[in-house]
Amino acid sequence: MAYQEDIALMAHLMRRAGFGAGRDELEARAAKGYEATVEELLNPETQPAVDVYTLLRYQPASLLPGGQPPMGNVNFMYHLVNTKRPLEEKMALFWHHVFATGNSKVDNYDQLLEQIGLFRRGGMGNYRDLLVTIARNPTMIFWLDNNQNHGTAVNENWGRELLELFSMGVGAYTEKDVREA
Repeated sequence: MAYQEDIALMAHLMRRAGFGAGRDELEARAAKGYEATVEELLNPETQPAVDVYTLLRYQPASLLPGGQPPMGNVNFMYHLVNTKRPLEEKMALFWHHVFATGNSKVDNYDQLLEQIGLFRRGGMGNYRDLLVTIARNPTMIFWLDNNQNHGTAVNENWGRELLELFSMGVGAYTEKDVREA
């Protein structure tokens, strides 16, 4: 009975820290133990990255510069489904939801994939570091119109979003803070 409880506990963990797992993976993780599995999830660099060569075999355009937006979706979904680093991918998806951008405005799936890579690399680290990195990211700059922000034509969209949504919260900043951001 304890073994079934271990499997159930591991299934719960893998649903929360990833996208679920099949029975074979759950059994292997249960045999490894809960603490060891948590350590593995929290240290994704101990696991191999997704093998993009399989993706390229079936979808060769998925990594071509300047490719079509659906190929960017294919690339991201391939990583989500085939990862050995489920928490890293779940956090990339989470941060992509928080710092929402899309091809409808950015129109450059190479930059969108780079941004998702940024979330993979920094999504489990320090929030301040992630925020500084995303503030300099071309995708976010374009998404929130900071590319149109010039001395004679101030666009406060990025500054306001940075302060209100991503850092300080509503009412915790001044209009001067927005202009300076």
